[in-house]
Amino acid sequence: MRRAIGRPARRLRGWGGVTGMAAACAFTAAVTLLPLAHHDGGASGADLSGGGVATADRARAEACTEPEASLPPSDGGGPNIDRIKQRGKLIAGVDQNSFRWGYRNPATRRLEGFDIDLVRAIAKDVLGDPDAVVFRAIPTNQRIAALENDRVDVVVRTMTINCKRLDQVSFSTAYFQAGQQVLAPKESAITGYDSSLKGKRVCSAEGSTAYEALERQSFGALYKDDYDGTGRDPDLLTVPNQLDCLVRLQLGEVDAVVTDNALAAGQAAQDPAVELKGKTPFTTEYYGVAAKKGADDLVARVNKVLVDYRAGGDDSAWMTSYRQWLAAGLPGISGPPAPKYRGD
Repeated sequence: MRRAIGRPARRLRGWGGVTGMAAACAFTAAVTLLPLAHHDGGASGADLSGGGVATADRARAEACTEPEASLPPSDGGGPNIDRIKQRGKLIAGVDQNSFRWGYRNPATRRLEGFDIDLVRAIAKDVLGDPDAVVFRAIPTNQRIAALENDRVDVVVRTMTINCKRLDQVSFSTAYFQAGQQVLAPKESAITGYDSSLKGKRVCSAEGSTAYEALERQSFGALYKDDYDGTGRDPDLLTVPNQLDCLVRLQLGEVDAVVTDNALAAGQAAQDPAVELKGKTPFTTEYYGVAAKKGADDLVARVNKVLVDYRAGGDDSAWMTSYRQWLAAGLPGISGPPAPKYRGD
């Protein structure tokens, strides 16, 4: 259902009023429309997969008792690693709109954040240079398509590992634990993912686990656009990029957002007029680095990078990145999730 027309828009703080919000809308639209052209030195077609769909991946998706269990780590090569080395660049699908995760610093124009640090660690391991990266900004709903169409080698974009996605892509071990939560204005009567959502307009990103959660249990919320997924989709309640939901919320076009608490914490930091509702997330989810289905050599190499990235306890690269980007909004995390490997 679509929102009622004529409801007055709120003006929320945190983005410099209407001018700031309009700039945010324009910036988000520009990112959403960024073309995912092939890199000049990259491969096309099925070559990037290095052997097609892996039987082990299909079996894991069908059984799906431990979706976070991945291939054992390896520093070996393979067709995908070799191709990246020949190209001299790692092509990574990322976000440039998620504050503290993957965003473009307005002062330096440099991509920064927790996910960006991990991409650079992968590039350093494979190519010896953390800056040997082609970053491609991709919307939430295009993460899997970017891999399937060989436009990127990896997606490092707060992407949840789950059974459904295992049928489409391969994942590394988990590098972060998150969960779904509700974001709404501080003065809102919404109390969390509960009956207080009844009749409210709730925004989520297309292709996200938040949208899937609303499909399972909406509590009477309005969360689906008319003509959803067609050329007539107004992209109001379901949007291509998750940050679009924050802009909708600031403009008063929706009443709440459902998204990962990790992303919502960054959005609450951007706008002091909004906050996370509910004491804890209502799901447990794990982020992984995604690669094309069957790209086993690349997945195993990323898992090796993650072993090194976690090592060192409080002095690890993971904790260093966490303290720099996430600790202020998500305090109290003592370390990354422990890796799970197939056959453990």
